[in-house]
Amino acid sequence: MKMQLAAPECREAPAVLISVEAPSRLHLGFLDPNASLGRRFASLGLVIDAFATRLELSPARETTIDSDDPRQQDALRRLARHLDTLQRETGRTQPLRVHLRSAPPAHSGFGSGTQLALALGRAFCALHRLELPTRRLAAILGRGERSGVGIAGFDQGGLLLDGGPGPGGTPAPVLARLDFPPAWRVLLVLDERIDGLSGAAERAAMDQLAPFPRELAADLCHQVLLKVLPAVIEQRFEPFAEGVSRIQSQIGDYFAPAQGGSMYTSAAVAGFMDWLRAQGPAGVGQSSWGPTGFAILPSETEARRVVALAQADATIDRGLRFVICGGDNRGARVEAAAPALRRA
Repeated sequence: MKMQLAAPECREAPAVLISVEAPSRLHLGFLDPNASLGRRFASLGLVIDAFATRLELSPARETTIDSDDPRQQDALRRLARHLDTLQRETGRTQPLRVHLRSAPPAHSGFGSGTQLALALGRAFCALHRLELPTRRLAAILGRGERSGVGIAGFDQGGLLLDGGPGPGGTPAPVLARLDFPPAWRVLLVLDERIDGLSGAAERAAMDQLAPFPRELAADLCHQVLLKVLPAVIEQRFEPFAEGVSRIQSQIGDYFAPAQGGSMYTSAAVAGFMDWLRAQGPAGVGQSSWGPTGFAILPSETEARRVVALAQADATIDRGLRFVICGGDNRGARVEAAAPALRRA
């Protein structure tokens, strides 16, 4: 698929090609959506090594934004808007070719919009030798309105806690960043038949929710600071799983009125999570508005065992897809190279 924005394709090899690979993230929950202490949201999130955004940027005789994947029309439109913003804000208006190699499913809980914007922004800066911090890029491109874990995760990877957006809507500062234990695994539970809330529908849903109790915000902070984070540092799986599951249960109940009365957007994912609770310790929940559910498990062996049992159980919805992955403790990768000659 190709989105033409100018004249015929360039037949000459550009001088340099910038490649960016940006990992996805799971949003594990807000701590205080109502700003009971004057600061709204604050987020816990995990960067994962699945569903990466990969794109390439190079000079050209015309501006072309394309992808080998015909399902990426929405992503290409987003890239066109972001490129226009970057060129307008920086004054660097030379024609460019953007080639999108892969992107996560949109509106599924992976933070795809933020990673797409930052991958293009970082490639643009590398090509033009501009030194713009990622937080500044996010502000230029309109990202980080609520959560800062996707922005921080782009730079650093890992398990992240942010402090909520700052004055004037500036991206949230990072309060804690930890390496995710390499032996632990994340089982992603995908229902690709539906989308999570986004855009205007998401804002409307947020506006209609009841006030968030201060006591609940205090308990969520307690779980994060004195259970989840210490458990990661000490690599103690069970208290970590208990803390994440409790956070998800409490914040999920709060958001349930915007999700048909359930903490899960997908009834099939909800059914799987109910089944999973009988299989052993796991940190379970839904990333952002879903529909993707997750189960954090202590090992690859345990993750494979759970998937095998689920696939053999006739009560599990056959429309679900399972992906086993780990944490990504590196963040985005940026490379510069001389590209191969393209011919007409």
